[in-house]
Amino acid sequence: MSNSRLEKYGWLKPLSPRDPKENHRVATSLELLFDLIFVIAIATAGQQLHHSIVENHLSHGLTLYFMVFFALWWAWMNFSWFASAYDNDDAFYRIVTFVQIIGSLVIAAGIPLAFQQQDFDVIIIGYFIMRGGLVTQWFRVAHNDPERKGTALRYAFGIILVQIGWLLFHFTPINFTIYLFLLLVVAELFVPVFAEANNMTPWHPHHISERYALLTIIVLGEAIIGCFNAISDAINLQLLSTELIFLCIGGLLMMFTMWWAYFDHDVAEYLNSRKHAFIWGYGHFLIFVSIAALGAGLAAAVNVVTGQAEVSSQVVCYFIVFSLIVYASSLWLLQDIHHLSGIKRWLYPISAVIICMIPMWFEHIGYAIFAISIVYALRLVFSKCFLAR
Repeated sequence: MSNSRLEKYGWLKPLSPRDPKENHRVATSLELLFDLIFVIAIATAGQQLHHSIVENHLSHGLTLYFMVFFALWWAWMNFSWFASAYDNDDAFYRIVTFVQIIGSLVIAAGIPLAFQQQDFDVIIIGYFIMRGGLVTQWFRVAHNDPERKGTALRYAFGIILVQIGWLLFHFTPINFTIYLFLLLVVAELFVPVFAEANNMTPWHPHHISERYALLTIIVLGEAIIGCFNAISDAINLQLLSTELIFLCIGGLLMMFTMWWAYFDHDVAEYLNSRKHAFIWGYGHFLIFVSIAALGAGLAAAVNVVTGQAEVSSQVVCYFIVFSLIVYASSLWLLQDIHHLSGIKRWLYPISAVIICMIPMWFEHIGYAIFAISIVYALRLVFSKCFLAR
């Protein structure tokens, strides 16, 4: 079939840049499907972290969790920013996206092996599939967008070089270490900075802010599901108690307040420069990973309350506090601080200090979580009802 006929039937259209000021630009159904598939991988990573916490392997589990979550987040982020600039919705674009979906499922399948045996082979294969699909798209951009041909080629060859690095460092006798991982992470993060240095891709600010908001809701939902499953198991084993009830209420209140705090401001107008876009986009890694970690921590707290954990209640409580502080601090620096002035800017640090002290005041983790959620919610209510005046 000739190219003209392929174009006629919508199978192969020029991958031209989209208008960054396009009205009513929203996430497509394909992007929503892509996010839905990612739920599986995020949930699998959260379950493995939950087991690591309960078994008192916190430092080991956290290290592996950050490594796995980076691969998931980075593949998702690259797809989302590319789609914001170049999604033409032809058949070939959909097929390549399907290939990337397959890659995400392969990554999800390899997560248990990474946690249990420190075997990253399957994850790297899945990551290679996803990145290969993205490289194909960038070569299409180089062919169809002459103005940004250099940007597209820098993206394509940059990704290829880093992928070679992942393969060489892992499938050789050299042991896969955290130092090599961090080196390759820096290389991954540098590729977009290098590629967009001279000519930025035409991503859509409102579309990007919506994509990040949707993933935030997905991760919050996964955290709630993880807690629900732990609570359901406790109820089935007839281990329900007053402390567990307070823990459930506190956990739900905490998640609801986290949602409210995130969606309290429209950030699309803030994404008005390359510098702001990179800081906001990269900084969201801490937001996403802290939400997911908090969900795993709350699920582990249920096991502590029901006597099914090998870890102390204080360790889990401080883990939850640390996750909440990372989330709230990242949100404060990336979004809230730009809308605040005077004393409003310092309300969060004050409440953060109080939250850090709560585990010292409560012996039982269920009541501690409830108290933490109350303080966090009151900070939001106080800032909305009083400082807003």
